[in-house]
Amino acid sequence: MEKDILIHVKGIQFLETGEEQEPIELVVPGQYYFRNGAHYIRYEEMVDDSGKPTVNYIKMSDRGVEVSKKGQVNVHMVFEQGKRNRTFYTTPFGTLQLGISATHMQISQDENELKAKVDYSLDMNEEYVADCYLDIQAQTARCENFSL
Repeated sequence: MEKDILIHVKGIQFLETGEEQEPIELVVPGQYYFRNGAHYIRYEEMVDDSGKPTVNYIKMSDRGVEVSKKGQVNVHMVFEQGKRNRTFYTTPFGTLQLGISATHMQISQDENELKAKVDYSLDMNEEYVADCYLDIQAQTARCENFSL
């Protein structure tokens, strides 16, 4: 895959009420590279009106998926099949302790596209919050058949 890519990230939470929340979706340009057996994606997003971007890094490997955010929001989330990982989610308003338990993961790649799908359970301060779904799709920016 080429260095310049388009990234589509979609996240959905399913609360205890059984209702699906509105998905959070983002389509942005970014960069891709492959190093030491892992795929890396980097992109920037604006999380508020401050004008300061949050830099996002996604790492995909045989071990799982990692998502790091640095800027207005800071977090390092690790998704490993069948394992619960803890992290701290820091915002300008305070810090939350998160627990992430990946229940299903699928990563696929071809010459122009990289995809990851993760189902996970989320808890906050040791209390169950929701079952969640993360869908990441990266395609070569010059790909003629870009689709969401």
